[in-house]
Amino acid sequence: MQITSDVFGTYRGQDVKRYTLTNEAGNYISVMTLGATWTSFVADGRPLLVHFDTLAEYVNTPFYLCKAVGRVAGRIGGAKANINGKTVTLDANENGNTLHGGPHGFSFLNWDADQQDLGLAASVTFTRHISEAEDHFPGDLDAKITYTFDEENNVTVSFEASSTADTLFNPTNHAYFNLTEGQFDLSHQTLQINGNDRLVLDEQTKLPTGELAGVAGTGYDFRTANTVTEALAKIKTENGHPEIDDAFKVTPSNATPIAVLGDTESQRRVGIYSDRNALVVFTANVDEDDGPFNALATEAQTLPDAIHHDGFGDTVLPAGKLQHYSIRYQYYED
Repeated sequence: MQITSDVFGTYRGQDVKRYTLTNEAGNYISVMTLGATWTSFVADGRPLLVHFDTLAEYVNTPFYLCKAVGRVAGRIGGAKANINGKTVTLDANENGNTLHGGPHGFSFLNWDADQQDLGLAASVTFTRHISEAEDHFPGDLDAKITYTFDEENNVTVSFEASSTADTLFNPTNHAYFNLTEGQFDLSHQTLQINGNDRLVLDEQTKLPTGELAGVAGTGYDFRTANTVTEALAKIKTENGHPEIDDAFKVTPSNATPIAVLGDTESQRRVGIYSDRNALVVFTANVDEDDGPFNALATEAQTLPDAIHHDGFGDTVLPAGKLQHYSIRYQYYED
């Protein structure tokens, strides 16, 4: 494995460093300190992640493009939470809700970094002490995000944190994929999800109602691989929604992928493995023009807004406890 680094740019007077991890096959990933962002995943000379070429684009995008998001991914309804009997008020940054950790979340921080050559793998670990005064979640948080790339083309993203007070912790990476040559649209992008249900969302707020809906026979049925554009056309016919912005319930596993991305024009595949029970899927045009969707976000996490819904999963991080989550992405060819 080879590790190289450079300065990608400056942000608020600080250098933003970028690290590139390359395996013997010449495949590589790149990550940068701002937002602990995953900026590249290139296999057989072709990009798998949707990416920008300049730091300014990453700073200005509203899409959290391939950034780490936290303390809590997704929306927290009403920017309030009851944590072990104590009601806390958080910063609202979207229609009265807290989205992706609020306006001072992981995505907006410039992280410290340390690289390590592990022989058959290499890693970059981002660390940050985030005080309660900085992001307005309860408790000072010591957070660690590690990207590991190996000779088998696995990218493992691990999240680790402990807090001085009971708090919330449900981070993810907001990875956007397009496995098709040129990445112009999603017409050849396929998606398979190992899940039978999705969350029912309020039409206005996009918050979960608490209900689950079966996907069988609907546009959201990805139990077998389906092209994203075919699914979008069916969804629009069924309910008028022009996009996918939904959470699917999955079974956590490190042995069976919760989802598989593919490309009908090649044999390229990416399997996604997670130790949590949800995959949020979002279609976007990251160029913000009138063109078609060209990026598919896959956010592995605990079901969103879990703090307000029994049975969604536990996102409370007790004071003094060390919590660890991981997501693994494996590139392969059929």
